Amino acid sequence: MSVGQGIAIAVTGVLLCAAGSTIAHADREVSAEVTALGTQTILGAPEDIADTPGSADLIGPAELERFEYTDILRVLRSVPGVYVQEEEGFGLRPNIGIRGSGLDRSSRIALLEDGVLIAPAPYSAPAAYYFPTARRLHAIEVLKGPAAISVGPRTTGGAINLISTPIPERATGELNLNLGEDGLMETHAWYGASGERFGWLAETVQHANDGFKSIDAPAGGDTGFRLSDYVVKLRANTDPSAQWLHGVELKLGYTDQHSNETYLGLTDADFGADPYRRYAGSQLDNIDTLHKQVQATYVLEPRDGRWDFAVTAYRDEFARNWFKLDSVGGAGIGDILSDPAAFMQELDWIRGADSPADAFVLRNNKRSYYSQGIQARAALDVSAGALPVRLTTGLRLHEDEEDRFQDDDLYRMADGLLELTADKPAGSQTNRVGDADVTALFAEAEIGLGQLALTPGARWERIDLTRRDFALDDPARAMGPTAVRSHEVNVLIPGLGAVYRLNEHWRLLGGVYKGFNPPSPGSDADEEESVNYEAGTRFERGDVRAEAIFFHADYSNLVGTVTASTGGGEIGAQFDGGEAIVSGLELQAGYAIRNLAGSGLDLPLAFAYTYTARAEFQRSFESDFEPWGDVMAGDSLPYVPEHQAQLQAGLTGGRWGFYVNASYVDEARTRAGAGSAPPGEGTDSIFVVDLAGTVGITSRIDGFLRVENVLDDEYIVARRPAGARPGRDRAALIGLKISL
Repeated sequence: MSVGQGIAIAVTGVLLCAAGSTIAHADREVSAEVTALGTQTILGAPEDIADTPGSADLIGPAELERFEYTDILRVLRSVPGVYVQEEEGFGLRPNIGIRGSGLDRSSRIALLEDGVLIAPAPYSAPAAYYFPTARRLHAIEVLKGPAAISVGPRTTGGAINLISTPIPERATGELNLNLGEDGLMETHAWYGASGERFGWLAETVQHANDGFKSIDAPAGGDTGFRLSDYVVKLRANTDPSAQWLHGVELKLGYTDQHSNETYLGLTDADFGADPYRRYAGSQLDNIDTLHKQVQATYVLEPRDGRWDFAVTAYRDEFARNWFKLDSVGGAGIGDILSDPAAFMQELDWIRGADSPADAFVLRNNKRSYYSQGIQARAALDVSAGALPVRLTTGLRLHEDEEDRFQDDDLYRMADGLLELTADKPAGSQTNRVGDADVTALFAEAEIGLGQLALTPGARWERIDLTRRDFALDDPARAMGPTAVRSHEVNVLIPGLGAVYRLNEHWRLLGGVYKGFNPPSPGSDADEEESVNYEAGTRFERGDVRAEAIFFHADYSNLVGTVTASTGGGEIGAQFDGGEAIVSGLELQAGYAIRNLAGSGLDLPLAFAYTYTARAEFQRSFESDFEPWGDVMAGDSLPYVPEHQAQLQAGLTGGRWGFYVNASYVDEARTRAGAGSAPPGEGTDSIFVVDLAGTVGITSRIDGFLRVENVLDDEYIVARRPAGARPGRDRAALIGLKISL
């Protein structure tokens, strides 16, 4: 069923379910604020999270404003159970995983913005070469347990929902102006207003940075990026005091980015001499991206608030071309950097020595994507007597596509500069299209049994995947596909979450659910499946909160997917890893000391810790997947550190505040194996301290200061796809926040 054919069925079916219910609920408060946070969130109101049957975290506006990070990876380190891998130091194309799910390009988890899937092609090509601009986020939800079933399709690790700036309840706005090292210039501005029937918001982020790495002379040049992001929201609603409340919100987004980034790292020896060096061979590497977004949401709610219904139609378009070095002298850059002694000549050319014609292959990794669909959700109170029951049902009709149309250009190195020697025809390297057509349903019930709350749920997905390959000498695709591979996936994903209220302050929680990741179009691999368990406790009392959760994922089949950033095999190829185990413990705590020693100052504290007890394969096998290679049973999974922790502390008083954020991440293997990583196959353990401060200058103007990596620690964050790559060096900025 296509998206267009299913719209009428989606709207009519869910409306009939909602209208036919005879539920009882408290009267809805009359308010002009129709698009409250609840229409964008999955978890609901922040105060409800303590009673969520399963593990979930919310990073709210207050937490985001402390450091005003532009790097989403620095934000997410505050959430236990979330694993991140730095790459270029800015978090533009982040690598995020949850509970050892794998983290390459965040393709192993579900990414959403305002409750809508946001990856370029969430089913057929989920690698996050686009990610919403971190500076314009209002809040972030992280779903790690059974709650992820309502989102789908990637339930193994969980989901991250990025909540954008909401339309304000009154006329207000902000203007943020920042200047910093490495030519950093950033402007973040938004303004909006609401009346009884209408509301609007306009927002932009303009961000430029010259980069913190240096390309070998004589080429030199910028290693940073330029980003322009625009969002407009419009809302209209009926009379809030009427019997039926109808609301419509339109969201339009546009993001343009140019980044002079590369996949080429360094040898360990060169990293030791200068970790922020870039070889001459990377002088032309750059990526251009363009993202366009349209979302239209309709909300219906009776005045007595007995049920609610929302439906969203969406379309995202994303185009990118990453022009970057692929091979030198016939050898891939990953092979050269992993064994420099065997490729001394090629490495000399990369460093700037003169080379023969056609020695350098630079690839136009040109791809375009779209993702569109309609999703509907209805919440119904079907309580029976003293048994409170709330039923939530949902439907998603979705289609997405990735179009790969790539070619190579050939160069030689002459006097340290790359010169074009051959320009291959468009589409002559890769010419193929992969797409997905999806119908998904889910239902869950919140059942109150005294002090016990149960949330059973299930998700069904039918995914039709197709890959069409075209001849490399047929750029117009006039001759039709040379090969077509189709695959249909039908899967039922059940789950159960539970929370038991011991008393006003203590909760016990637990859950079990099926983990699932669909295959790629044209893949010969099986679906990824696991059974996931969690159990733990929560405590909240005044300014004290604490949580401890044990997690365990038992994979019946772990799947690895080749991307340009992983290396190893044809891009998009998948490999079955079979049985695997990931288990560990998540701890977090927070406390605010008020009126410290009678000084009138407050001392907020927050701590997060993840211990990964096991992350290992359960069987032996051979593969061409670079991060795995030949595996023996008991080998550790790559890029899963055993320990990671973060401590945040602050000191606030009146209109000023000072904060410190200290993060530790253990070393990790970059390739599957047992024991300590051999040279060239591990990341460094890191200890990074960031500082931030704010002070009121006038009633409407605040000053801001942030220093990242204040200790100026140098460390290897990754070795894929080609060589050692550094974390961000010390970087300071100052700014002004002006309330409008």
